[in-house]
Amino acid sequence: MPIDDELLKILVCPETHQPVKAAPTDTLDMVNARIKTGAIKNHQGDAVTKAVEEALVREDGKCIYLIEDGIPNMLIEERIDL
Repeated sequence: MPIDDELLKILVCPETHQPVKAAPTDTLDMVNARIKTGAIKNHQGDAVTKAVEEALVREDGKCIYLIEDGIPNMLIEERIDL
């Protein structure tokens, strides 16, 4: 389920306050390929094992925040650093 445009306008990275936008397909494909190899951990160091269907990418492109069941998870410790 795509994230609501009005919500996207107000969401920012909780750490840097940079805007976020929907992650492009190529970013999601890259992350999912790395998840399959076991090479992805979230910011706090826990292995990410579930494929990413939707995410928000920070303006500088250095991290993504997952969207699960249409709800953005904006917790710094659960983001994925790229």
